[in-house]
Amino acid sequence: MQKIFVFILFIVVAFSISGQKAWSQGERKVITLSGLIVQGDSAYGVPGVNVYVPKAGRGVFTDYRGFFSMPTLEGDTIIISAIGYQKQRLIVPRVTDMSYHVVVNLKESTIMLAGVEVLPYSDEEEFKEAFVALNLPSKELENMQKNLSPTAIRNMAFSMPMDGSLNYKFYLNQQSMQMGNRNFATTIPFLNPFAWIELIKSIKRGDFKRKDNRRSRD
Repeated sequence: MQKIFVFILFIVVAFSISGQKAWSQGERKVITLSGLIVQGDSAYGVPGVNVYVPKAGRGVFTDYRGFFSMPTLEGDTIIISAIGYQKQRLIVPRVTDMSYHVVVNLKESTIMLAGVEVLPYSDEEEFKEAFVALNLPSKELENMQKNLSPTAIRNMAFSMPMDGSLNYKFYLNQQSMQMGNRNFATTIPFLNPFAWIELIKSIKRGDFKRKDNRRSRD
C-alpha cells in the first residue's frame, strides 16, 4: 500500500513539473516596463516621448519629467520616438522580477537643409540698377505707369472716404464748435461785417489770383 501511494505521488509531481515547463515555454510573462528618457548624456528628462509597442498597438507618452511606465510582455519590441531625436528600439528581456527599469539616452537627429542661392548683388545700389534694367512687357509697364501717375494718385486720394480717425476728428471739431458758440446767437456769414472785411483784404492781396494760377499750372 505504501509503495502504491509513493508511485501515485511521483506521477503527480512529474505531471506538475512538466505542466509548469510547458506553460513557461508557451506563455510570456507580463512585465511592467518603466524608465526615464533623457537627452544625450544629460540628466534632464524629455517630455512627450512616444513609447510604443507596434505588435500590441498600444503605447504611452513620457510625463514632464521624462518618466514612463507601461505593461509589456517578454520579448516585446519597444519603439521610442520623438520629434528632433533619432528613433530607438528596445527589446524587453526575460527577467526574474515582474518589473524592468531602463534609462534611455536620446540622440538628436541632424537634418541637412537644401543650399541657399545667393544673388549676385553686392549692395542695394547694384540691385536697383539691375531692377531698373529689367525688360518688362510693354503692356504691364504701361499699366504700371498709368496706376502710379500723379493724376491717378490724386484722384484716388480725393475719392477715398474718410477713415475712422478722420471721422472722429470731424466729430470732435463739431462738438468743440457747438460748445464754443452755445452762449452766442447764430450769425449769417453774409451779414457779418468781419467776414466782408476779410474778403476785401484777401482780394487786395490777390489770394484768388494765386489760386487760379496754381490750378492752371496743375
